[in-house]
Amino acid sequence: MRELDETDAGGPIGARLAAWRCRRGLTRDDLASRTGLELDYLAGLETGREWVDRRGRLAALATALRLDVADLTGQPYLPRGEEHAAVRAVAFHLRRSLVRRQPDRVPGVLREELAEQTQAAVRADTAGDEHYLALVLPQLIEAADRAMAATTGLGREEAVRLRVDAHVLAAGLLRRLGYKDLAWILLHRARPGTREPLPVLVEEVRLLIDLGLPEYALARAERAEDAGADWEVPALAAVAQAMAGRRPEAERLLATAVKRVADARESAMVIAARAAVAAEVGDATEAADHVRATDHAALDGAHRSSLLVVAAAAEARQGRADQAAALLVEADAAAPLRLRLDPFARDLVAALIDRTIDTVQVAAVCDLAERAGLR
Repeated sequence: MRELDETDAGGPIGARLAAWRCRRGLTRDDLASRTGLELDYLAGLETGREWVDRRGRLAALATALRLDVADLTGQPYLPRGEEHAAVRAVAFHLRRSLVRRQPDRVPGVLREELAEQTQAAVRADTAGDEHYLALVLPQLIEAADRAMAATTGLGREEAVRLRVDAHVLAAGLLRRLGYKDLAWILLHRARPGTREPLPVLVEEVRLLIDLGLPEYALARAERAEDAGADWEVPALAAVAQAMAGRRPEAERLLATAVKRVADARESAMVIAARAAVAAEVGDATEAADHVRATDHAALDGAHRSSLLVVAAAAEARQGRADQAAALLVEADAAAPLRLRLDPFARDLVAALIDRTIDTVQVAAVCDLAERAGLR
């Protein structure tokens, strides 16, 4: 369970780090010793000269301070605007669905209609449309529960699959919002009996990565391999290995992912994963090269936005703040709420406020910060 704190939920990670370090009675030297991070980097974080753009570093800081990573990122963020407020409210509705008891006899649900609704939610997820997901997921999960309760015989397997898909979509949205405990509960609820469906295992890998637990993520990835994983599992496992500082292992997993791709979209996703791995190990130049090599047109809105955030961080690390700002604006256009809920994107936006020079980009970054509740 996260500890309560009164630090500004909208502020950068460095400000929260400084507050928690003082509460723990640690000096910066103590924190550097516990994390293996450079003292200058920690000082830069706390004074706003630096930002966090690597999951491994965030996890190391949280572990050293005995915190959940969300205590440093500030998730879930205070709502900013009506759409964000609606998305934030989904946690209440989904939590209520967990305790609602289904009646012994439930009306049937047309599986064809449920399948269409689920596909619409999947399309919204890949587009990064968090608002649409928040509006439809509570009802979709209820309908999926009813369908499984009312279906027997040949249609049972499809009803189970649709119910799993609905729960995984909801868990993904909750994970991005910062309700990771609730996401975990939904994933557990999605299992039909003791069986672990592949979509559940894949989302658990993502969740464990976001929790800063790469070793647990890798253990889940192994179970996903046993369940018939495709390219996505080794790509995610590569990020987890990079978090743990094991670049050679990450590269081997990426090579495995390349062998499993089936189309241009999947190939682009693996190259994007290469960029994420390079960024995680601190090679901004290589990360930028992989971003340029990615077929952006083959990516959906959500993944394109994530890739552009990686590109922006790489540009900022190379001292090109104006280019970084332009990329963040492009990422925001691709999937607005997806970007504004991303703790690494938010930290970069906060860092760029005082780094951009071009007047157009200064205005753009300030506008992004305002819409994200960072100022």
